[in-house]
Amino acid sequence: MKSRVVCSAGLAVLLAMGSWSVDARPAASPSPSPSPSKSDAAPLRARDVALMRETLAGASAQGLDPKALIPPGLDRLLDAKDSGQRLRGERLLKSAVLRYARQVHAGRLAASDFDEEWDLRPQPFDPRPGLEAALAQDTVAQWLADLPPKQAGYQALVKQLAAYRALADNGGWKPIPGGRKLTAGEQDARVVALRQRLALEDASVAPSGDDLFDPSLTEALKAYQRRHGLTDDGQLGPATLAALNVPIARRIAQITANLERWRWLPDLPADRVDVNIAGAMTTLVRDGKVALAMRAAPGRKTDHTPMLASVITAIVVNPPWNIPDSIAEKEILPKAAADPGYLESEDIQVIDLPDGRRRLQQRAGPKSSLGQVKFEFDNPFGVYLHDTPAKVAFDHETRMVSHGCVRLEKPKELAAQLLQGEDNWSAQALDMAIGAGETRRVSLDRPMPVFLFYWTAYVGPDGRMIFYPDAYGWDQELLDKIGASAGAKA
Repeated sequence: MKSRVVCSAGLAVLLAMGSWSVDARPAASPSPSPSPSKSDAAPLRARDVALMRETLAGASAQGLDPKALIPPGLDRLLDAKDSGQRLRGERLLKSAVLRYARQVHAGRLAASDFDEEWDLRPQPFDPRPGLEAALAQDTVAQWLADLPPKQAGYQALVKQLAAYRALADNGGWKPIPGGRKLTAGEQDARVVALRQRLALEDASVAPSGDDLFDPSLTEALKAYQRRHGLTDDGQLGPATLAALNVPIARRIAQITANLERWRWLPDLPADRVDVNIAGAMTTLVRDGKVALAMRAAPGRKTDHTPMLASVITAIVVNPPWNIPDSIAEKEILPKAAADPGYLESEDIQVIDLPDGRRRLQQRAGPKSSLGQVKFEFDNPFGVYLHDTPAKVAFDHETRMVSHGCVRLEKPKELAAQLLQGEDNWSAQALDMAIGAGETRRVSLDRPMPVFLFYWTAYVGPDGRMIFYPDAYGWDQELLDKIGASAGAKA
């Protein structure tokens, strides 16, 4: 079982070494199984049979597997001359459509299949009442069309899935041969391969040309690097070459995994804070548009930042850091044992608790790991968004360096935005409060929804795909779980 305490100190730490664990929450109840219905005995309209069969055949367009949905022999039964066999086929068809409806609307995982750190969970969904109503009211086409998520991000990803599959059907792309780093102005036979490779995903790049690494190709490569979380230096180095040579099948699998995660989400509010863990970015969305964007530093590979949805209810100015037990035991106490002056030098104090135990706390101030601002939201993992004195992390392409909380590049700007309209608060008032050095907790009259996603594949504002590495291995874990579930039902 994975430990849930990541950044906050909900429990006290003894100065003597020790350990503890937190029980996992019970998984959400599964969707109710469909029960037999009297309407199962009634024959279906021919057009409804055609609509449902066509939908199952086209399930791959939504990133689903038609083979896992369509029972063997279905078409034979549906086309049978014997009315009893046709009725049996129609019952199988309805069951298959109900499976499709659950999968495309709420995903393919059972509640027990969710990783503990995947706290974005779909609401229980029973499609049978909707299908029965659609059959009775002759609205099957509309019911089927309404099943997939209507979020713009999902719909854009569906279009890109079709585009990448078409590209794969045409042969995909060939690996660019390895070699020395290539930079602007050089001539090399691999420049031709680079040009052809970029043109497959970027219509602005001409696929034909000579072997000169010219300025236009340099700019195209920079754009590619930005879309893949790489340093946009315009050079064909090892990291960029590795990203270019990822097989198209893996890119399609990434798209499929991210489509699955979209099905776990509620309708996203027009005003919210989004954190993309995989992309190490945070955005403030106002009225459906990005109002503020910044780099972020989420949890490292050994200390995951969980996926979750919550609401920012308060901002803490000049926050102290209640050091979590796990961090104290693994990192702080060994340093204190080796250096008696370590705690004092790092502004860490020992707090005696009423129950006789002790806790380590880093005082608010220039050395505080939480910086000057902290954003609080309720969640079972004890994570939050916060400032940091270690700004250097934001200069790197790889920014997964925290213990699980999310460090922000522009925390004061975000705080000022969230405090707009709050009584007695302005950007100037925030600066004054920070300068005073006292810890203050400001409850928000208008709490802000916050979502922590794990998007490794999504469509950017320009309509092009953005891919990030699967740093936590959650794409592969999700795809493996889906495959195992399909195999168990086969």
